[in-house]
Amino acid sequence: MSITLYNTATRSKETFAPIDPENVRMYVCGPTVYDRAHLGNARPVLVFDVLNRLLRHVYGADNVTYVRNFTDVDDKINATALARKEAGAPGTLEELVAERSDETIGWYHADMDALGTLRPTHEPRATQFIGQMIAMIEDLMAKGFAYAKDGHVLFRVREYADYGKLSGRSVDDMIAGARVEVAPYKEDPMDFVLWKPSDEALPGWDSPWGRGRPGWHIECSAMAYELLGDRFDIHGGGNDLQFPHHENEIAQSRCAGHGFANVWLHNEMLQVEGKKMSKSLGNFFTVRDLLDQGVPGEVIRFVMLSTHYRKPMDWTEKKRAEAEKTLNYLYDRVGDIEFSGSLPEDRAVDALKNDLNTSEALKWLINEAGYSDLPGDTTVAETVKATGNLLGLLRHTKSEWLNITSRGFDLSVYAKNLERLREEAIKTKDFSAVDTMKKALTTAGVEVRMSKTGVDLVPGPGFDPAKLETLA
Repeated sequence: MSITLYNTATRSKETFAPIDPENVRMYVCGPTVYDRAHLGNARPVLVFDVLNRLLRHVYGADNVTYVRNFTDVDDKINATALARKEAGAPGTLEELVAERSDETIGWYHADMDALGTLRPTHEPRATQFIGQMIAMIEDLMAKGFAYAKDGHVLFRVREYADYGKLSGRSVDDMIAGARVEVAPYKEDPMDFVLWKPSDEALPGWDSPWGRGRPGWHIECSAMAYELLGDRFDIHGGGNDLQFPHHENEIAQSRCAGHGFANVWLHNEMLQVEGKKMSKSLGNFFTVRDLLDQGVPGEVIRFVMLSTHYRKPMDWTEKKRAEAEKTLNYLYDRVGDIEFSGSLPEDRAVDALKNDLNTSEALKWLINEAGYSDLPGDTTVAETVKATGNLLGLLRHTKSEWLNITSRGFDLSVYAKNLERLREEAIKTKDFSAVDTMKKALTTAGVEVRMSKTGVDLVPGPGFDPAKLETLA
């Protein structure tokens, strides 16, 4: 089965045919590094991590080049650095900007690693490619697609006839339906900034138009060209980037003479309990907020993958609890077997090849886990483990998972005590002590599993170690 992907540019599912099967190339817009990644920021990371894993599975890990950038030139970063400087932090503003960017990139890596994502092949920072951006801007000016005024360089939108095709809008419709910045240095309200001036207090670089810094859109065009070449296979990101960011990228790259991306993929946005995530509604939180609350990164990943990437994703407490329960089941089935490089379940692979149908792939993962008497059946367990690995799941052993979900709290002592009470109850026919302990464990969010072979205690989604103090 071939890979099919929904191409936003053609508004249709297409069979994916890489330019070079030995060098499949993908670019995904990364974060602006001024603060923690919120839950919505994690969705494109997870979507394209699964696509990256699928491409590596089909074409070979050494034959896929995945680029995701860091935007470390931005007014929001400048503002946070300036606030630190005004609060008395030592160093120049540029040093504080670099410090803030380094700090935020470290947070981002830690949070995305916790979600089980693979690091991209390249993670370029915009500040590392200023020279390439200036060269591209000069080329656009030489061809008449850009002009300089008052220290700014702007792109002439109306000079690119196909502007608006990606998002399906005309230039005049965009002006009528959007808030467009009106500035004296613009020839046309829709023209967008390629370069803007910096005063001495702000980070800046020397250029033919004076000291300044690049606009947002030129960054991705320059980095994609430098790292992936004139034409590459896939460009991705959230659908909020279709306009203006991706539309502007296409315009400036094509006018610079570059073929740019063949396939455009966009994921839908995230909601929380059926509402748009926002600080004003009190339902805004970061990935780190959830991790610090004890929600395992694998649970966050499972919930995200349960919805197709082109549908709105609704994060709910119910889904979180169900995801942890399902992962408990899967880990219980595979036990402590390690991933051995076995092949994943065919139907799960086919589901991913069908426009990244992760929810269908999860169904086959769970289905495979129920096939045999696991964990005793090593063959089936290895297939389950391999299928999970393709989805970025089941990265641990059962023992490691229980340690994660119990937040390092050792439940083995309680299991032994409950087993002892049960053995005594069998002799005395009085199970009141067993019932009391089971109730206390359940109240603390522990699932109690009792069988002829012994007692297993599994931390549930609402596990609260503090409630076990009554059993101490």
